[in-house]
Amino acid sequence: MKKKVLILGGKGNGTVVASAIIDANKRGYNEYEFVGFLNDGEEPEGCIEEYPVFDKIYNIKKYFDDYYFINTILRIDGNMKRMNMVEELNIPLERYSTFVHPTAYVAPNVKIKPGVVIMPNASISSNTIIGKNSLIMVGATIGHNNIMGDYLHVAAQSCIGSYLTIGTGVHIGLNATIRENLVIGDNATIGMGTVLTKNVGENEIWVGNPGRFLRYSEED
Repeated sequence: MKKKVLILGGKGNGTVVASAIIDANKRGYNEYEFVGFLNDGEEPEGCIEEYPVFDKIYNIKKYFDDYYFINTILRIDGNMKRMNMVEELNIPLERYSTFVHPTAYVAPNVKIKPGVVIMPNASISSNTIIGKNSLIMVGATIGHNNIMGDYLHVAAQSCIGSYLTIGTGVHIGLNATIRENLVIGDNATIGMGTVLTKNVGENEIWVGNPGRFLRYSEED
């Protein structure tokens, strides 16, 4: 029997992940079944695209016994407030879904923590650790022996080298390329198409080719 999944979020990452789970079911993957959203911006019993909204996120506790959860709530320009909001929900670790799409490659000794989503055609090499509630999006490539923190967002087609240490709440943008043996601090943002060759500090935003410091993140 498939485990029923509610996604925290909506249009964007939420609907993309929902579609990936539905596609995986069609391919014979039967661990999880997407059933709807928890979303504070929509009314219960409404829809986001064609998918149902069950309830507001703050009512999540009444669903702990019967459902599993995926978090897709994030912000590119500083993610700490959203991360803290999800942490305050106190979702039991065993109620997080860990979803790997069947077309993704994940080496056998990769360590994936609860709530991780690995999307179609992503590739993750050996001895990498991926922290809780991280989203690895379509076609992303991640090298070996990386330590990657919680609430990481790796956007589509980005390419991450090896022997990296990446902090909590980091966003890596579309088609970014990151050299091996670097450290990226908590809540940092690596912009779309950036070619990163230097370490990045906490809350820093880097852009360009070669990557350069732009400014510090601005939490809303």
